[in-house]
Formats: sequence, structure tokens, C-alpha cells
Amino acid sequence: MPAIDATSLTTLKDFYALMAATREVRAMAVAAILRGDEMPDDVVPSLRSALHALEEVPVADGRRVLSLDGVRDIGLDMDYEINETRKDIFFLEQGEDLFLDFLADLHPGFDEHVAAGRELLDGLHLNCMITDRDGTINNYCARYLTSIQSVYNAVFLSRFAMSRVQRPVILTSAPLAGLIEISVNPEGRIYYAASKGRECLDLEGRVRRLPISPDKQRLMADLNERLAALVTKPQYEKFSLIGSGLQFKFGQSTVARQDIGRSVPEDESLAFLGVIGSLVEELDARQDMLRIEDTGLDVEIILTIETEGDALKDFDKGDGVKYLSSELDLEMVHGPHLVCGDTNSDVPMLEAAMSMAADTRAIFVTRDEALATRVRGVTANAVIVPEPDMLVAIMGSLSP
Repeated sequence: MPAIDATSLTTLKDFYALMAATREVRAMAVAAILRGDEMPDDVVPSLRSALHALEEVPVADGRRVLSLDGVRDIGLDMDYEINETRKDIFFLEQGEDLFLDFLADLHPGFDEHVAAGRELLDGLHLNCMITDRDGTINNYCARYLTSIQSVYNAVFLSRFAMSRVQRPVILTSAPLAGLIEISVNPEGRIYYAASKGRECLDLEGRVRRLPISPDKQRLMADLNERLAALVTKPQYEKFSLIGSGLQFKFGQSTVARQDIGRSVPEDESLAFLGVIGSLVEELDARQDMLRIEDTGLDVEIILTIETEGDALKDFDKGDGVKYLSSELDLEMVHGPHLVCGDTNSDVPMLEAAMSMAADTRAIFVTRDEALATRVRGVTANAVIVPEPDMLVAIMGSLSP
């Protein structure tokens, strides 16, 4: 097993390399737990070494500071990486029961929310589970490529998917390669759908993609070239290093304008949004091929699709669900299904599932009452919880 030795972090590159190493360690741990094997001796010491290295990164103005290139420094929010590593060590050393008690102490209302989720799903064997990742089944991280899935998360999620779901799908806006690189679930058990469902890794390891016309492919290539050049400029470089960074997806590109720690002054963030808007207008003068969706953190530039009556719209996760249902033969006319999300952009997944089978339930992770009301308006069989840990605990507690 690739053990992680005592180390210190001085550069951003060191940080990314360490988190990539924890993925290998965590994947080994998850595999051992799900097989019922003894835990490899190096797992916990490796995670302890990683945690020590993360905690020793110096702090200035509330942020961890690393060297960007040997000359310039960058301030980073490392709460996710530190907290998830601490939780994994507790989970592995103390066991599942005490870990659930720990989560109950950490999150007010934990037991009540978990009980509500259990009641919603109790006794069901689901045909499909379609779930978003970040903010839904995974806690938010300030950067995408260091948001390595934790051991406890993968154990709870995979165990549920393997025992209670016929066809489990993780559907995100992220690029497929990035999604795979941060996941530690066992291979061949879960469909990974990315770029809002335009591309998918199936259970046999094949990549499926929704066809895109040559003219739109050329437009995306031009857009990506311009975006890549834009973030090399000193005044815009930071936007490739925070949050989602710059991601080239299939039929969509995303560039961060802010992160969850609000590290960029809002006027500067909004000015960058304006620059992106001008770039898109220049490339798509007729405004019939690209759409911009601003999440407040990310600027998503999405290819349009034609609907009935030749109207144009941006490709959303509901379109992704419909494509995947057909492409992967998910038989979504037969429920029950479970749809999980955390933002308004996830509601089209629920609407698409409901259009195919009324026996569809939802668990959404949100504190936004307007979103909760919208979800309950789509299905009465809905539970709202405020934390991703509650959702994965629901799943973990319903599987052997």
C-alpha cells in the first residue's frame, strides 16, 4: 500500500500531491471495509501523517499559506481537507457506532433528520438513485480536486448503493475525469455521470457521451482556448486556483469567480463575471449556442439544446437524466427512485424522474426554505436535511 510518511507542505503542488496520496490510502481502506477484511496497518498512520502536514501549514489572516511558485504566496481554506481527515481517523479507530454519535454531537438535530430519512426509505429497494455530489452526498470543499471523498462517506454511500439500489448514479456538473479522481468508491458499482449528464462512465468502464454537432464542438474549443488564456493574466490567475478553478467539461465549461470562503472581494468577482459575459457575447454573437449560468461561485457556460418546437435552452440536469435513462437503459419508468440534491439546479433531476415514474422520493440538503418548498412541490415524498453527513448517515444506517 502507498504509505504516507511524515512530510511538510511548502508549495501548492505539495498540497495537491498529498491529497492525491490520501485518495490511494482511502480507496484501500474502503475496499477492505466493504470486503470485511482487516484494515491494512499503514492506513491510520498514513492519514495521521497527512493530517499533521495539513495542520502544520502556517496561518495568516485566517487562511493557510503556501507558496504558489516559489515567489508568490497563496492563502487557502483547508477546512474540508483537515476536518474530513480527522473524521476518517475517528471512524477507523473508534468504529461506526461511536462515529455516528460523534456526528450527532457535531450536527444539531442529527438523530431527528436521520430518522426522517430512514422512514422515507425504509423497506424500499430502489430502481434508481440519482444524486448530486458536492453539498449533497459530500461536504463542500474550497477546491474541487482536493475534495477527496472520505472513507466513512464512501463506506456509507457504497454500502447503500450495493445493497438497496439497482442502478445508482452520481450526476454532477463536474468533468468526468475530475469526478473519478476524487472518488474512492469501489469500481464498477456506481455510474459516474458528469457535465450535467452529457458524459458517463458505466459499470463496465466505458465512457458514454451525448453527441455534439461539429460546429458546437468548434465553438467550445474556441471558448476553452480563450478561457485558458484569460486566466494566465496576472489579474485573473486567482480564479483558476480557487473553488472549481477552470474546468473543461463535455458541452460545458466552468470557471470560478468566488469560493465558499469568499476570498475574492465581491466587486472584483462581479467584474470578472462581466469579462466572461463579454467573451461569450463575442464568440456567440447571435446568442443561440451558449448560455451563462451564474451560481454565485461559478460561471457555467453551457451549450444550448433544441426542445420541442425548436426552442433553445441550456442543457440542465433533467436533460441529463433523460439521456442517461435512455443511454444506460435505466428503466426509469419503473420506480421507486431516489433523487438527491442541494441546489435549484438539481430540481430538474427530480422533475425528470417524476415524469417517468411517480414513485420517486427526494432527499435534499439545504437550509433554503424556498428550495425546500420547491422540492416538496414536485413530490410529497421528500425529506429536507441541513447537512450532507446526515444524508450519507441515512444511507449508511439503512444498509447492512
